[in-house]
Amino acid sequence: MDAESQDTIEIGTGQESRSITVRSRSGSNPGFVWLGGYRSDMAGTKAQAMDEWCARTGHAYCRHDYSGHGASGGEFKDGTISKWLEESLAVFDRFTSGPQILIGSSMGAWIALRMAQELTKRGESGRLHAMLLIAPAPDFTHELMAPQMTESQFAELEEKGFLEEPSEYSDEPNVYTKALFDDGEKNRVMTGKIDTGCPVHILQGMEDPDVPWQHAMKLTEFLPGENVSMTLVKDADHRLSREGDIALILGLAKILAKEPILD
Repeated sequence: MDAESQDTIEIGTGQESRSITVRSRSGSNPGFVWLGGYRSDMAGTKAQAMDEWCARTGHAYCRHDYSGHGASGGEFKDGTISKWLEESLAVFDRFTSGPQILIGSSMGAWIALRMAQELTKRGESGRLHAMLLIAPAPDFTHELMAPQMTESQFAELEEKGFLEEPSEYSDEPNVYTKALFDDGEKNRVMTGKIDTGCPVHILQGMEDPDVPWQHAMKLTEFLPGENVSMTLVKDADHRLSREGDIALILGLAKILAKEPILD
């Protein structure tokens, strides 16, 4: 078993420069790349469970914190989908080789789908072996937030440049900036066919208050018909971090890696 190493890379120049912290473990391919959610970090329960599983099975594994998250530099309020995508692609290029399985959790699924689009543009779609999208929240600013916002909230977003909402997962409120909304429009993926070039499996809780299971179903309409599958967990919430949920994630990882089902 190879030890996990921690590195930092600098992304951007001048005022856009930010230091990104990366943890990676060498091993066999397909490797796994963890893409976390909004305000999540790479030390979370699911990301850590994947690392332990990769250590046991010998798979390569890479995870990082977006700017403004966890151990990485930068201010959270300055973050946008474009910046976090740029960072994720730079980490992918620097710390992985050969076919990889992207695991996108919540907002991380949006980043994963945008990565697939950018890799395809570069002629590198073959780098993607598969995707596992957990409670996927692509286009959440447009699809999930905007329809629920009041006129006063839109006015506040314009006047103050940000919105604050209570968080179920932290004492600190969630902050959503106008820059995040504006940039989100430029990065929408649920507007036409999303050609990932690889199998996609979606894992979604049906008691998710943040990303309704209907959103995951809608996402499938934009994915190619072949090699797309979904697992719905009737009593699961957005976190999908219970012991049974973790076991399900690891089981799906094994299937996507095309490992024997039996140990």
